[in-house]
Amino acid sequence: MDDCLACALAAGREPLPGGLIYRTDSWLVEHCVGPLGLGTLIVKPQRHVTAVADLTAAETAELGPLLQQASRVVGRLVDADQVYNCLWSHAGGVPVHIHYVIQPVTRQLMAEYECHGPDLQTAMFKADVVPDAHEVASVADQARRLFAAGS
Repeated sequence: MDDCLACALAAGREPLPGGLIYRTDSWLVEHCVGPLGLGTLIVKPQRHVTAVADLTAAETAELGPLLQQASRVVGRLVDADQVYNCLWSHAGGVPVHIHYVIQPVTRQLMAEYECHGPDLQTAMFKADVVPDAHEVASVADQARRLFAAGS
């Protein structure tokens, strides 16, 4: 899909700070390219799919364990009070390549934006502060080591 950002990032047609972090038979893990903070990972299917209902049996079987592992990795990358797992699948009101946002949330982050949950993510998008690419690369390297260790 030429107009799909998730596909373009995976194929190298768009820059992906930190590069690919982890891969299963069906899923990819990358650092978020948006303003959701350092250590926020994206878990997305390798193939272009716009609905959970359209996942294959193999994709579905890998998803739960991978979300759990990604949550553990994120919790170790950032000393988080909570790790959010959110399915996102729209851009401009149109269904797009599904992806799970695995976001570390700290007390400091909630205090900085004076909110939590979906309001926190909305506030972070409004602030539009994207992590530095060098910091993302460093965190991605740490995440690779944690995934390799089975964290």
